[in-house]
Amino acid sequence: MLSESTVQIVKQITPAVAANAETITRRFYERMFEGNPDVKAFFNQAHQHSGGQQKALAGAICAYFSHIDNLDALMPAVELIVQKHCSLGIQAEHYPIVGKHLLDAIKDVMGDAATDEIIAAVTEAYGLLAHVCIDREAQIYAEQQAKPGGWNGYRKLVVDRKVPESEIVTSFYLKPTDGHPLPDYLPGQYITVRLDHPTTPTSPRNYSLSDRPGTGHYRISVKREPSPGETAPHGLISNHLHDEIHVGDSIEVGPPCGEFTIDPSAINGRPIVFLAAGIGITPLLSMAKSLTHAKVSTPLHFIQAVRNSRVHALIGEVRELTENAANVETRVIYDEPLADDLSTGRCDAMGMLTRELLREWTPVDEAEFYVCGPAPFMASVFSHLRELGVDEGRIRHEFFGPQQALEV
Repeated sequence: MLSESTVQIVKQITPAVAANAETITRRFYERMFEGNPDVKAFFNQAHQHSGGQQKALAGAICAYFSHIDNLDALMPAVELIVQKHCSLGIQAEHYPIVGKHLLDAIKDVMGDAATDEIIAAVTEAYGLLAHVCIDREAQIYAEQQAKPGGWNGYRKLVVDRKVPESEIVTSFYLKPTDGHPLPDYLPGQYITVRLDHPTTPTSPRNYSLSDRPGTGHYRISVKREPSPGETAPHGLISNHLHDEIHVGDSIEVGPPCGEFTIDPSAINGRPIVFLAAGIGITPLLSMAKSLTHAKVSTPLHFIQAVRNSRVHALIGEVRELTENAANVETRVIYDEPLADDLSTGRCDAMGMLTRELLREWTPVDEAEFYVCGPAPFMASVFSHLRELGVDEGRIRHEFFGPQQALEV
């Protein structure tokens, strides 16, 4: 527990910290990468280059300070963070490094306003959060290791199949090279892929598992991102996977992680709506396939928003959902359809997923919604659902990349 004086000091400085949060986090990363360059390997430099990581950390700091006297409200956010940490292999010894550079960054930015009393309070607050995270991460690591076939760190898996799903998405079917089984996972979780890029050092990447558990393989479906430029490392790994990783090649993989999940054995009877856009289909397809495989009887609605049929990945598997279960309804909407996309029945509508379509296609008054896709899509969907009276307790979502606020 934090001392009462620390709680009061953190409350008092929260407005000033919020006003300077992104400046502090930019300085934090500068100091940390300079002082402890070895930790740079844990961070996606594309997110650093875009500023997304700095913005996400600033938001997390502000949320922690704002809820300093009600930490239970932050537990869902903490779970997201610790799952991400475990996917990357973050250990207890990394927390003092982060703490040191974060405090130094606060001193750099706030100057004389960062008094000894304030620094002591922030140190105590950081120490409590670090303790909570370290304890939960130790629990996750132990659970991973204890599963049949489970492991910590990285394990070599071989590419058993490589299947093009569209012009820009390819699926990689991964199997063990050591004869040991693959542990089960909760639908919606991701694995971490670590590759030695031939020209540029890169951090590991997270990819959602796009098939259901229990198949004997792990499958990731990877979108080819735009070719990286000279100054931005965006797309390095996705392009390398598409172009250089072939059947028979081995890659290093971390165990499944992630809190954006669904448990087929714990469905509460409410209708479930999956809203996917682009490559955001991957965790949602795993969820939907798992529910139909488990013969869950609750109504399932799967809506996929895609540019057009040329880039429409995994369409066959989405259609199979309705063939395998009578309680499933699927819809497809294209926002940039090709000339014959609607006439040939490839999609059900053209344009954007509107509030009216959500009301027509989904049981908005009672359903639980699972949403994954680009941030603009998710912001639009959240706005529509709120207007339709869906409270936040019935909406779950996942970002690919640093967590961010949905601006609507």
